Amino acid sequence: MFLKSKSGRKVKLPTPEEEAAISAGIVSDPDTYELSDSEFKQLKRVGRPLAATTKKRITIRLSREVVDSFRASGAGWQTRMDEALKEWLKIHEKTN
Repeated sequence: MFLKSKSGRKVKLPTPEEEAAISAGIVSDPDTYELSDSEFKQLKRVGRPLAATTKKRITIRLSREVVDSFRASGAGWQTRMDEALKEWLKIHEKTN
């Protein structure tokens, strides 16, 4: 049997015989056990922890020169671009 994920990826599920063999292996191993439903629910969160301050996804058109320069600086270039824009805001902050 196959299960289709949200992304369209097909995942093959074990047959009842395979599932029984897996369960028997778990029971026979003194170093492991099958998780209860409450224990399993605690594990369901996958991915990066939620940030205290979230960012907003937008679409913006920038010059190729700017994008290429930031990308050339390596991993984290978008964060560095965000920091550069924050610096610009500090310098150009409107006075009321």
